[in-house]
Amino acid sequence: MLLVVNPAKPATSELLPRLQSWLEPRVDSLVLVNDAEKTRAAARSQDTEDDRRPDLIVVLGGDGTMLSVVSAWAHDPVPTLGINFGRVGFLASTLPTRWEETLSGIFAGEGVLERRMRLVAEWNRNGETSRAIALNEVVLQRGAHQGMLVAALRVGEDWVTKYRADGLILATPSGSTAYSLSAGGPILAPAMEAIVVTPICSQALSNRPIVLSPDSEVAMVVVSSSGITTLAVDGQAFFPIEEGQLFTVRRHPVPYPIYSMPGLDAYRRLRHRLGWRGSVEPDDFLGDGSR
Repeated sequence: MLLVVNPAKPATSELLPRLQSWLEPRVDSLVLVNDAEKTRAAARSQDTEDDRRPDLIVVLGGDGTMLSVVSAWAHDPVPTLGINFGRVGFLASTLPTRWEETLSGIFAGEGVLERRMRLVAEWNRNGETSRAIALNEVVLQRGAHQGMLVAALRVGEDWVTKYRADGLILATPSGSTAYSLSAGGPILAPAMEAIVVTPICSQALSNRPIVLSPDSEVAMVVVSSSGITTLAVDGQAFFPIEEGQLFTVRRHPVPYPIYSMPGLDAYRRLRHRLGWRGSVEPDDFLGDGSR
């Protein structure tokens, strides 16, 4: 088992000793990792030296730490549980006060496992094919100190449009509550399979987010740019994209398995994480069909 701790979150140091003491008699091997780079190193050593992979990864941190772990294990997904010490916690969904309940359920074979859809982006440069995998989103974005870029979009064989904007987000349902949401995109249930296309500050007010079939192959070309254009993958990896360069995005065939806190349904998660107020509560429904 792999235990990943974000040391930048001071509160993790309070839980860590208790968590280790609870886990050690219950697992064959416990490896502690305390930063993202070491997470990737641990992934490589597990793959190449021990020829083993952990059965479970437990993360003490926020959604950013979760994305680092998911990126490290992108090619060999491992069931991952996030104990949330961040601000939001859509991926790291378990509360620090309920870690024992959640882990007990997992070890009893009763864990709530969500298989999250991912995306894979591919492009050619200098005769070589590059590939990147995203759990949340693939973002085509302009540089901080330059004008809008123009990007053309095609879905399968169908032409869609040209966007004149600060960028374009291609998001999964998991990513629909991340960057895409802040850019005005829709919220999708995490169990869904779909691709969301959300323009960032489009010049044309009629350019609105669209939701595509999960089996769509999305192709994009940078038509023009007044500076550096970057392809950002989950905010973890960044690649330069040149004018005229085409890249494609489609569903990755293998979802990533993420454990959720028991009883935390998608709508309760939204109420808690987004701070919704004035929501309809269960007792507002009579349950007798009268309203």
